[in-house]
Amino acid sequence: MLLPTLVTCLAGCAFLLSPVSEGCGPGRGYGKRRSPRKLAPLAYKQFSPNVAEKTLGASGRYEGKITRNSDRFKELTPNYNPDIIFKDEENTGADRMMTQRCKDKLNSLAISVMNLWTGVRLRVTEGWDEDGHHSEESLHYEGRAVDITTSDRDRNKYAMLARLAVEAGFDWVYYESKAHVHCSVKSEHSVAAKSGGCFPGGALVTLENGGQRSIRDLQPGKRVLASSGSDGSGELVYSEVLAFLDHDPMTRKLFYTIRTEAGASLSLTAAHLLLVSEGNCSEGAAPAHGTMRTMYASDAQPGQCVLVAEGEAGQKHGEGRLSPITQVSMREDRGAYAPLTDRGTVVVDGVVASCYAVVNQHTLAHWAFLPLRLMHRWTGTTGHHGNGLHWYSRLLHWLGRLLLDSEHFHPWGVAQPGG
Repeated sequence: MLLPTLVTCLAGCAFLLSPVSEGCGPGRGYGKRRSPRKLAPLAYKQFSPNVAEKTLGASGRYEGKITRNSDRFKELTPNYNPDIIFKDEENTGADRMMTQRCKDKLNSLAISVMNLWTGVRLRVTEGWDEDGHHSEESLHYEGRAVDITTSDRDRNKYAMLARLAVEAGFDWVYYESKAHVHCSVKSEHSVAAKSGGCFPGGALVTLENGGQRSIRDLQPGKRVLASSGSDGSGELVYSEVLAFLDHDPMTRKLFYTIRTEAGASLSLTAAHLLLVSEGNCSEGAAPAHGTMRTMYASDAQPGQCVLVAEGEAGQKHGEGRLSPITQVSMREDRGAYAPLTDRGTVVVDGVVASCYAVVNQHTLAHWAFLPLRLMHRWTGTTGHHGNGLHWYSRLLHWLGRLLLDSEHFHPWGVAQPGG
């Protein structure tokens, strides 16, 4: 079973790889170096991931054509990488124009091509299209897609070229034609919603003394209102904040805002887990046993019910009560904060939420963080952590990708370096 394997691996790796006084991400470690993974070429007409290009799990929806006169033209940047050949048959430099994300992935791919084939460079035959030569709603119109070959135009290399593009981090790769490989990326707007699950800096938690504090001002060691039940049901209790799994005061992100019939309003990123009732629910009702489950914030819909905390500040809180979702919207806000409590849940802006994100099961995530909770109990710390993603979250994500299928993760999960 994967769960015990994951927890066992995490327990061993966490204490072997992490110094208490200095936080770090996963490294190479000690001992024999792992042999390089053998890469399998893509088959003709195969695409990766195995979903349609303009879906959430790939490059996302089309956002509109960019022209030289539009405000969005500033989203494009020229690529003058000397290791890439641009066909530029229009002689306008259009093929060099692309989003920063596309540029980063293309530059990474160029290095892989030169490393694999001596004397061969990456060649771009189509980039940003300002002349309408592609199909309606093509991502070429947004500078988010490129068609590529090798400089020697050896078609026997294109299947492996496609695989290299996948490894370079393109969000969708299609061995579309015997003459080229098509690659595309998510928009900069959708990427802003990535990097795990967080709350905005202005979100409020309830302290043990009954007062409220914004998450940006919260410190580990404080006790905040949380749920005693693993599914969000049960008595509301105060639980210690052990660490911040993500802490970035300066970033701006897209947040899903969940509004309820009770007047509560919770904002959280797309990949954050929300506790939701499965069955029919009514305002103020107590959740029936076994009816609560977790889902990503991006999947929340009006009519579903979340748990809200009753009682005024300073009063004793009982169980959370159900309140139907009346509206789901998106907004941009500053700051990204993900507090981890000992219980694994937290009440934010009056709504009970999970502390976890990216992976699709709250219980699995809570077990996976057991080594970190044990480390805190035994040492009084979770290791040094400044701004950014916590070292243990990075380690967990790395191990999870090795042990679990991609279907267990939100498509807008933890952003990769450079992504």
